Amino acid sequence: MTALTHPRLPARRGGGAGTWWSKAVLRAVEEAAFSAEDLRKGRALARAGAVGSITVAEGDAVAAVTDGQDAFTVEVTVPVLDDSDASAFTELVAAEAGRIGALLAGQLPHALVESVEEAGVELLPYGGELGSACTCEAWLDPCPHALAVLTQLAWLIQADPFVLTHLRGLPRERVLRDLHRLAPPQDAVTAEDEPAPEVVDDLVVAEDAAVRAARLLQRDSPFDAW
Repeated sequence: MTALTHPRLPARRGGGAGTWWSKAVLRAVEEAAFSAEDLRKGRALARAGAVGSITVAEGDAVAAVTDGQDAFTVEVTVPVLDDSDASAFTELVAAEAGRIGALLAGQLPHALVESVEEAGVELLPYGGELGSACTCEAWLDPCPHALAVLTQLAWLIQADPFVLTHLRGLPRERVLRDLHRLAPPQDAVTAEDEPAPEVVDDLVVAEDAAVRAARLLQRDSPFDAW
């Protein structure tokens, strides 16, 4: 299992516009909430910076949440894709030039998600898929602390769609590894195939785009817009 810890997000004002895919995740969080009051408190905790660093792994994420003088540990869960669905996702990413580069640059193309859904693969979660457990001993899950963590996960997914694929069982390294496996060998390309190595070229361009995007993200945090 691959785990990646994302640093604590700073406090912020309001919810911001977000991206279409982060809005979709936030809608799932809304669906999962048992009451508007719990949702409001969860959002308030998230905006106040009460959620600590979030460790994301295949199928779950863990974080500490501070609430007044107390601190609680929250684990949220998302079903992972089975091997068949994971393979279908990777193949659909590789099927069209530009998709790999978009993901590495922090974008989630709408056309890609539509293709994934048409193939019967659930990438974006819905409310009933979001599980949680918290040490606050609330009567119902998700409690406001879990909703705070889920809200901040949506913010992380806004900046990096690989956080979403990681939760679904496909960390960034696995996606890139599987894409390289799908790419045709260079010596197998013939004149008839040109411009056949789109996937190979796309990976090269995408890696360069990812480096540039990472530098921009370090210089200008995307969370400032929230």
